[in-house]
Amino acid sequence: MPQQIEPPSDGSDATGDADRIVIAVVRTGGIAGLRRRWRVEPDPEQTPEWVALVERCPWDEHPDPAVQTGADRYVWSIHAVIHDTQHEQVLPDALLHGAWRELVDAVRAADTD
Repeated sequence: MPQQIEPPSDGSDATGDADRIVIAVVRTGGIAGLRRRWRVEPDPEQTPEWVALVERCPWDEHPDPAVQTGADRYVWSIHAVIHDTQHEQVLPDALLHGAWRELVDAVRAADTD
């Protein structure tokens, strides 16, 4: 069964503003099966660094189905809207490295709520 993308669930419409940048990360799984969400909407002066983080990620690559998600392992849904372009990816924890890890860590650090 294909992984489902989980967009931000805060009631916002991430495609409403052409200048808007929104990056959301949802982690599911783990022993308790808990769901955690992080989200960032950077200020305009931070836009270039966030755009660079998003553009380094290989959005068009498809995760290898041989990589097991397995019980009690995390799965990461990553959703980014950069101006009018939407990107979505679902990755098992084993594939969260490189540019993906940098983006996820940055979003988690920026979301202080």
